[in-house]
Amino acid sequence: MALEPLSSNLPPDADLIEPMCAVFRRALKGEGLKYTPERARILDTIIEFDGLFEADQLLDTLKTRGYSISKATVYRTLKLLESCGIIQHVLFEREQLHYQLAVGQLGNTLLIHADTGKIERLELPELVALRDRLCKERGLKVQGHRLQIFVTSGK
Repeated sequence: MALEPLSSNLPPDADLIEPMCAVFRRALKGEGLKYTPERARILDTIIEFDGLFEADQLLDTLKTRGYSISKATVYRTLKLLESCGIIQHVLFEREQLHYQLAVGQLGNTLLIHADTGKIERLELPELVALRDRLCKERGLKVQGHRLQIFVTSGK
């Protein structure tokens, strides 16, 4: 069963791309690593994805574009991007990890159909209002939220 792509219909915010690169560069420098052309291509490709993606899908896209990047480099870079908060893995009831861009996502609510692989992004202003109120009451600044609801067809 193939994962259906999630469509947000929102282009990547150009104001976020440069800060993401800067965050990634700082994280790499902190680990004693370099911002290589391969890592830059991986980040650029992730930014272009619309919604969830798998590591193998990322690797296939890079190869289709003519880039020679190893599977190990892709997996190591995904781990680095996750550790600095640029991407996040999405819990899914399957063997394959799925990822999504985390930067610029103040609210992320997904309805995941476990039996079909269909994923829907839900706009829930009442959830956002509750999140904001709870944070305000505690003197906290909202960094975002993630809610994943797993469903089946009920048949």
